[in-house]
Amino acid sequence: MAETLFIRLPSQSQECIHWLIWSGANREIIASGELEHTGQLSELRDKAENRQVTVFVPGCDVSLRRLKVPGKSGRAVRLAVPYMLEDDLAQDVEQLFFAYGNIKEDEQGHNCFTAVVDREQMHLWQSWLADAGISTKHIIPDVLAMPLPENDDAGWSAVGLGQQTLVRQGQWQGLCLDNGIWPLMREKWQQATQPQSESNDGEVSEEGHEPPDSENSPAELVIDAYSALEGDDQLIIRAQPEELPLALLAQHVDPSLVNLLQGEFQQVQPRSKATTSWLWAAGIAVFALVMNVGIKGASLMQVSNQQAAVEQQIIDTYKKAFPATKRVRVTTIKSQLKQKLNELGPGNSSGGFLEMLAKVQPAFASVPGMKPASIKFDSKRQELRLQALASDYQQFDKFKNALEKARLTVNLGAQSNQGEQISGSFSIKG
Repeated sequence: MAETLFIRLPSQSQECIHWLIWSGANREIIASGELEHTGQLSELRDKAENRQVTVFVPGCDVSLRRLKVPGKSGRAVRLAVPYMLEDDLAQDVEQLFFAYGNIKEDEQGHNCFTAVVDREQMHLWQSWLADAGISTKHIIPDVLAMPLPENDDAGWSAVGLGQQTLVRQGQWQGLCLDNGIWPLMREKWQQATQPQSESNDGEVSEEGHEPPDSENSPAELVIDAYSALEGDDQLIIRAQPEELPLALLAQHVDPSLVNLLQGEFQQVQPRSKATTSWLWAAGIAVFALVMNVGIKGASLMQVSNQQAAVEQQIIDTYKKAFPATKRVRVTTIKSQLKQKLNELGPGNSSGGFLEMLAKVQPAFASVPGMKPASIKFDSKRQELRLQALASDYQQFDKFKNALEKARLTVNLGAQSNQGEQISGSFSIKG
């Protein structure tokens, strides 16, 4: 087991703080000491690093109650507890915090075990630890860390701690007394050992702690004392080997029995340095990944926009070449062009035809008045047959001269008048 730093906080800030470092593996004390007041609590910050921290609080600030609450639902039982204890508590239940122990049922049939603490006191303890930079997972009433006698069911255990005495009366019973009150409590316990009956299951003593069960009330009360205590005929003090009080608590504490850090006071533990470093690295990696995806996404969008612009340009060019076409899709333009070429005549070679058109195009540019009416290409003879329209006969001569300048062999066919235009044919070879 790892080393644990045990801190026993006081009720008030000016009171003494006891601390101890305990090695669970070797079952020995590593270090111990006292602080004069809570302002010195930060001196334990270095000792708390890399160690578990368990905090004890005075049993005089915690009222331990056992109840018999009807109902099987744990949530319903806990909702009922504050109102069942409302008449027995000195404060309004709204000002109190109820923590619950992990005990199902005891021999007397109690099925609910609660530790009642003033909310302001809980906040005060937590503020002291926070100001000192100390974090803990457990805050436990000190009396519930005292040992229970192993061979004597009627016995209690007690130890002196500074100006107080801690007494463990049962699994869920105990109290913290100022040393000056010890003689008065001895007399009260002597009376409590006499047969008596409980008026109801929730009855408690004036000090807020339950008296011994009447069914098991012995003729004499035995207390295992781990420090010097005064007894009498009916209050037998059974001396045990003396130990440092916090060492005694460290050896017998059971964090699973009860932890005041629950519900609204449950702590979110700070991350370790290693975890924080790992999270930073993971955060940077995620940020880099998001940036990379974002850049690639922007590039892809830009390429998509460029592709859309090129496709639209292809469609516009095709419509300009073939104005009669109504619907044009990029995926079908290639097949539509082949179809247009096939319409020029059987046996056409698209390669020769396009080459011939390239040679003829400058002639059309030099004679704007000449417009093609139909074009056919004979691939076997490598001859382009062109039917054209012009406004007068001179246009045909100019067009022929332009073709011959391009080193093409041209035969001008018959020409005829068609209203305001002249129609004529050409046979052109490369």
